[in-house]
This record gives sequence, C-alpha cells and structure tokens, in this order.
Amino acid sequence: MADAEITKEWIAHYKQNGTTAIPIDCKSGKGISLFKDTVKTVLADKLESFKQKGMVGKPLRVMVVGIPNTGKSSFINKMAGRNRAKVADKPGVTRSNSWFAVGNGVELLDTPGVLWPKFEDKSVGDKLAFIGSVKDEILDSEVLAMRLINVLKNGYCDRINERFKITGFEDKEDYEILEMIGRKRGMLISGGEIDTERAAIMLLDEYRGGKLGRLTLELPE
Repeated sequence: MADAEITKEWIAHYKQNGTTAIPIDCKSGKGISLFKDTVKTVLADKLESFKQKGMVGKPLRVMVVGIPNTGKSSFINKMAGRNRAKVADKPGVTRSNSWFAVGNGVELLDTPGVLWPKFEDKSVGDKLAFIGSVKDEILDSEVLAMRLINVLKNGYCDRINERFKITGFEDKEDYEILEMIGRKRGMLISGGEIDTERAAIMLLDEYRGGKLGRLTLELPE
C-alpha cells in the first residue's frame, strides 16, 4: 500500500478515535512521508489558531520523546534528509534538547531518553537492557547475555542455530549455551578456556544489530 493511501487510513482513524499512531521504518524510509501530513491533521486546530492570529507560516514545533536508544535522533535525521542529530548504538548520546527544522513548516525537538524511576517487573528492566536502553556499563554483560539466551531458547531456538551454527543446546543451561557460542566463534583464552565476557558482548551486539532476524520480546496476552 502506498504511503498516501496509508495516510488517509490513519487520518480517518484519528478522526474516529482521537488518537493515532504511524508505522515508520527509519532504515528503509517506509512511512516517513506520513509524518508531516498526520501532524498537521492532528494539530489542525493549532494551525487555525495561528491563522486567526495572523501568524501564517509559524512552524509547528513537536517534541520527540521516548526511552533511550530507540531511534529518536535517527528518526529526526531521516525526516531532515541528512545527519544532523548525533546518533550512536548506545543510550545517552543525546544529552540536551535541540531543535531541528525538517521542512514543510515542522520543527522537531530531539530530547534525551527517559526511563521510569523504578520497574515493578524485573523482566521489563531485562527487556530494556537487551535492546540497549540501559547503559551496559552498569550491568554484568554475561548475566544479561544469559538472560537473553533464556528468552531466545524458549522461543527462538532456530535463530540461535542459524546464527551461531550450534545444535543440541535446547536442554543446556544458559551459561553452557553462552560457552558453546563463544567456542563456535573461536573466543578462546589461555588454557583453552572460553572468553564468555567477549561472547556475551558479541551476542548482545548482534541481537541489537538485528543479525538474529526479526523477533519480539513481548506477545499480546
């Protein structure tokens, strides 16, 4: 379906429900063209207010808010058509608020990522750590990698097999699987021991980089 057709669907949804969401892929650019038209539809009252006050041409200023390391700055760069906001594959890169003009009378405010002060459910913290929304420096990479392995083992065994070329791991403990992955990748240290810390960092990096394929950490109830 073309973006223009999708736009019409989302606008109709907004008029009916009062809220809207736009599916966007910043890598391929799919859905990017939906954003400005949808913003102007959602903020039609604000634009009319500008017009009544003789402020035609005043830009719409929109804040981009979300948890760390989820692509807020990448989204702004895609909207602007060039790399203006600083990005990196780790949380905490954006340290202050910055405005960016993205054309068609829209400006976006890039903001530092925000998290809840406390997680009632430990698994929520794990999932945020898996995707890099929590700084790795405050976590034990091996423990985190083993928790990720446990999730993958219970839902995505095929991805472990395909990516790391190991078999017969289904009944193994999480640490044993981490050792198997490290051994397969040749991550050995003196005495033939496996460098599990290095294997853990590699596993997390490849998961976050999408190299294990498309998968989800949550399913609808």
